[in-house]
Amino acid sequence: MFYSFIRFICNIVINVLFKIRTTGIGDFPEHGAVIVYSNHKSVWDPVIIGCLLKRPIYFMAKEELFSYPIFGTILKKLNAFPVKRGKPDRKAIREALHVLENRQVLGIFPEGTRSKDGKLLEPEPGLALISAKSKDVILVPVAINGNYKLFSRIDVKFGKPIKFDEYYQSETLSSRELKEISVALFSEVANLISS
Repeated sequence: MFYSFIRFICNIVINVLFKIRTTGIGDFPEHGAVIVYSNHKSVWDPVIIGCLLKRPIYFMAKEELFSYPIFGTILKKLNAFPVKRGKPDRKAIREALHVLENRQVLGIFPEGTRSKDGKLLEPEPGLALISAKSKDVILVPVAINGNYKLFSRIDVKFGKPIKFDEYYQSETLSSRELKEISVALFSEVANLISS
């Protein structure tokens, strides 16, 4: 109930502040475990993605955001959960896998932080790690273009769903392989940006 209400309010706000143009969202899976992954330019990114999707989304968010009592509580009510940046966070990975086991939608920003200049940063290996540990997960790349200035246009492009099992099949992956797979998957976002 709270999620739906906040989503409704946020929809109004983003449509007043920005001109959102969306492509490819019609291919988004209606059910099953899905990982949505995107470039990260602004604090508005998860809000916009969350408002565009019909399904609730569970975002991984930097741990520091949850240290503010009221804001942290609101984030939790909006299905966000904390992740420690800069090192492997087993608790966050378990939470992400739990979301996917329940056939929900998980939101990840593989770069691990916002890009200050809008250029894509190298992705962390977490995207591949979580995907490899999930069963029958579908990945959906998303590219966000725009400068987030008041009343500016924001282009949100949803890529074609990717079945991770078809993309890469292995039960155990080395750190190097996880990094390479994350880079390959994130290149789909780069392709959407340049298309």
